[in-house]
Amino acid sequence: MSRSKSKKKAAASSWLEIFQDERFSKIAGMLSFMTSLYLFLSFLSYLSSWKTDQDKVIQLSWTILFKSTAEVSNWLGRLGALSSHFFFYYGFGIASFLFIPLFIHLGFRFIKKSGWLSFLRFSTHSMLIMALLSMILDFCFSNQAFPFGGAFGGRTNAIMATYVGEIGLGVALIFIIMTMVIWFFNPNFQRLQLQTFGSADTDAFLDWSKAFKWQNDQSDNTAHTSPFQSNATSTMDGRPGLEVDFGDYAESGGLAATIGFKPDEIISDFGPDLEIIENIPVLHDPITTKEPEQSDFSAPIQSVLPDEDSWESEFASGPYDHRADLSGYQIPGLELLNDYSDQKFEIDRGELEANKNQIIATLQNYKIEIQKIKATIGPTVTLYEIVPAPGVRISRIKSLEDDIALSLSAQGIRIIAPIPGRGTIGIEVANKNKQTVALKDLLKSERFNDPKMELPIALGKNISNEVVVADLTKMPHLLIAGATGQGKSVGINTILMSILYRKHPSEVKLVLIDPKKVELPIYSEIKNHFLAQLPNQDEVIITDTSKVIYTLNSLCIEMDQRYELLKAARVRNILEYNDKFTNRRLNPEKGHKFLPYIVLIIDEFADLIMTAGKEVEMPIGRLAQLARAVGIHLIIATQRPSVKIITGLIKANFPGRIAFKVSSNIDSRTILDCGGAERLIGRGDMLYSVGSDMIRLQCAFVDTPEVEKVIKQISTQRSYGSPYLLPEYKGDDSGNEESSLSSEDLDDMFEEAARLVVSSQHGSTSMIQRRLKLGYNRAGRIMDQLESIGIVGSGEGSKPREVLVFNEAELEHYLGKFKKRT
Repeated sequence: MSRSKSKKKAAASSWLEIFQDERFSKIAGMLSFMTSLYLFLSFLSYLSSWKTDQDKVIQLSWTILFKSTAEVSNWLGRLGALSSHFFFYYGFGIASFLFIPLFIHLGFRFIKKSGWLSFLRFSTHSMLIMALLSMILDFCFSNQAFPFGGAFGGRTNAIMATYVGEIGLGVALIFIIMTMVIWFFNPNFQRLQLQTFGSADTDAFLDWSKAFKWQNDQSDNTAHTSPFQSNATSTMDGRPGLEVDFGDYAESGGLAATIGFKPDEIISDFGPDLEIIENIPVLHDPITTKEPEQSDFSAPIQSVLPDEDSWESEFASGPYDHRADLSGYQIPGLELLNDYSDQKFEIDRGELEANKNQIIATLQNYKIEIQKIKATIGPTVTLYEIVPAPGVRISRIKSLEDDIALSLSAQGIRIIAPIPGRGTIGIEVANKNKQTVALKDLLKSERFNDPKMELPIALGKNISNEVVVADLTKMPHLLIAGATGQGKSVGINTILMSILYRKHPSEVKLVLIDPKKVELPIYSEIKNHFLAQLPNQDEVIITDTSKVIYTLNSLCIEMDQRYELLKAARVRNILEYNDKFTNRRLNPEKGHKFLPYIVLIIDEFADLIMTAGKEVEMPIGRLAQLARAVGIHLIIATQRPSVKIITGLIKANFPGRIAFKVSSNIDSRTILDCGGAERLIGRGDMLYSVGSDMIRLQCAFVDTPEVEKVIKQISTQRSYGSPYLLPEYKGDDSGNEESSLSSEDLDDMFEEAARLVVSSQHGSTSMIQRRLKLGYNRAGRIMDQLESIGIVGSGEGSKPREVLVFNEAELEHYLGKFKKRT
């Protein structure tokens, strides 16, 4: 019995290998193309030969194929005459020509081995149009001998006519035609408004028409979608932050995240206990974008709204187009990015079997029995899911993390006990052969091109090879941490490239802060397209600490100004405001304008905190708390995730967090509020957390030469002529207590006391008194001076004061600033 089962499994496996073979897909694709060509020639010949061939085909039916004496006029012989007669006479008539593009589309799907959801949509639409066209042609030419509508159109019309009559049938067909036109083309009925209405009546009419305006995905997102987008997307589950496209998930072989309860995944038995789920990544439809037109870009333009005279006259000309100033702008082509197809991901079944046996043996050494084990293979790690025997405590398995790591001799062991929503325990083991996740693959995915996502960020692939894309507007801010060389800078480049590949220059502006001065200057070439800066600022990539402080406070002013615009427009967020402005319901004479998203990226936050401290933390705290609604989002990266750098104020307002490999469990808990990041394997392996959900991803990889090519293609296109200017900020110290002090007023022991307080991070008068051997009154005056300058916080009774400066480098900055001012 077992031998027969093994034979059946072997046979099924051999057939499965044939269907997975690339050659089979190519042969099937070519067969589809040849079928479409065959149908085209036979249909075309039928238009002239149907009269001479029809009686023979009707009389002999399919046996005509075997009647060598039967002579037909169809170009493709007896089979051509039979097939064309079947499609025209018994099928849809002239509408049968639509089967030709259907087979062509099928051929491309076989060759590319992806896009089956797109084919399903195309097939459904084609069949609907065929059915409608067949009915219309039969209704109009029912008295003709030629089967214009075929049997389908004739019989369907006959059935409908028995219920509604001939006139009712005509009305029904007109209604169906109008419905399909509205569904596919969504005409704008606002343009039909009467011009003779008074101003009050016009406003009422607009409000009425807007209430009944039908909007599909394309019209909803005209102002903020990429030219290359797909319509069919679905999420795997409802968890916040884990935004995985169901289409990508199904096509990438991937049900590993739900332990493989789908019929279309690839499952094979491996040994008596291990069930392997192979998740081989599959590329999606290629996206073709046009090359930018080569023209004279020597005269850049300025983005200008219509003036007060033209705004009212343009009111009836349709919605305001914020892309009009750069209407010729083309998003870079995906051919600029590498696909790393030469680095194929091969499954080492021997490695899987060995790991499975080691896990079982280790657990049995501690008297822990398991019922089942599965292996889900990801780009860099394999997830072994085990179902323990009844009565086994989960905590016992969790405590064996180090023992399992020792037995497997593998890096990056992590135990998830239990896996949320699964009823299993997961053991993540690093693969010996790791796969590179190319950014190009992610940008092709339907999930990234979902028009419902405002600022999509292609993060990477999870353990099931599913594309994970997050919407920055939903986070709304992102905190990134990781040790040096673990993929943090590549992650920032991935985020920036995601924005450049999705948004038009009029829709998003970037504020880039790079204290290290080496990571982000490459983006300065697109300053007139995507970057923002302070007026009269020399460098668009901000590296100087003093300019960072001014920029952050300028963003706070921008935020306040935007809130005033939202208040005047009586809307709650930037989406509603821009929608109202685009539909010309806000007058630019009153200061209204189209508001682009602003994304602030800080590459090394720890350096800013060390040198500026509270001067940086306070405006960032304001922006993190309030700026979401007005379209300002923050992305902060650091390689030192200590509690002094990532304070409680920062963590509370950054629910979106990414942790690359860190050096200790303490650092992992600082960034994620839990351990695990210290057990990652590096090189882009990361944990992504939003709220209470956390998943392991392999970050998408984009190399510097790829970034340079994309930047070069954008920079050669027409620009606005200058960067987006932020509001001017002028420091105002008139309200600070420190303005009443001068350097001559400071105690002789002030600087020594300040260094003592900062080095010990303990701000108490008694400590200064004891360590510096001063009287209590003098020590108290020194403490008041430390407070007035901003080195310590205000007194809280008998508690030590909060030290606001973290190290001596920042202290020297404060003292030098104070002496310069006084």
